[in-house]
Amino acid sequence: MRLTLLAAALVAALPMAGVAQDRTQTLADIRQELSVLYVELQTLKRELSTTGPVATPAPSASLLDRVDVIESELQRLTAKAEEMEYRIDRIVTDGTNRIGDLEFRLCELEEGCDLGALGDTPTLGGGALPEAPAVALPKNETNGAQLALGEQADFDRAKEALDQGSFRSAADLFAAFAEAYPAGPLTAAALFHQGGALSQLGEIAPAARAYLNAFSADPTGPEAPQSLLRLGQSLGELGQSGEACITLEEVGTRFPGSEAAAEAQTSRLNLGCL
Repeated sequence: MRLTLLAAALVAALPMAGVAQDRTQTLADIRQELSVLYVELQTLKRELSTTGPVATPAPSASLLDRVDVIESELQRLTAKAEEMEYRIDRIVTDGTNRIGDLEFRLCELEEGCDLGALGDTPTLGGGALPEAPAVALPKNETNGAQLALGEQADFDRAKEALDQGSFRSAADLFAAFAEAYPAGPLTAAALFHQGGALSQLGEIAPAARAYLNAFSADPTGPEAPQSLLRLGQSLGELGQSGEACITLEEVGTRFPGSEAAAEAQTSRLNLGCL
């Protein structure tokens, strides 16, 4: 009976091989569950191999073989999870380094920007990889339970200024919003709209920085495709054709089939990207 229950637990664990697409579980969750299952297997194996009279030795040997197969599969899944964790960490590190390089280049182009004040680039996505199990929040959900007091009202005030064509006021309000709520669910949208307001004012370098910050705040959020697109286009306007072409190509790679990807391809043609 215990083996049956254990086999059922394994069947439930097998979908973990697709953890890269299951955003409701972290790698730490998977590794913890696999560890628990592994301990249960070891306990069962010790019980099956206990010395003493055995009425039916052949079936016991068969059970041990089956346990070995299950244990082997668990080890494979654990190794797969560790491999994926390494790959994700490498992607985050590479992306953070590339964003840091873009921030440095934009600061060189932006009048009055102090290179010494840039500091360390925040980790791509807004934080380090999870080390322990965590309860995942519904993606892109911005209900009242997640918003700080006054956050929605402050965002709406800045958006109203943008809609009315008060671009300077909108840019300042969105900048203040991002500073007041650096990790809020509306921060990426605020930074994106700040970039739009600055673009309308002809301040292309600060706009590019805002688009870069918007993408960094939420690389998979609803504003991410357009933020990356506008960043690439802004770099093109600043004469940074090489960086612009790379950034625009990244739009199609990250968001294939999207409207932003199609527009990025057009922009690449206009820039003469290879």
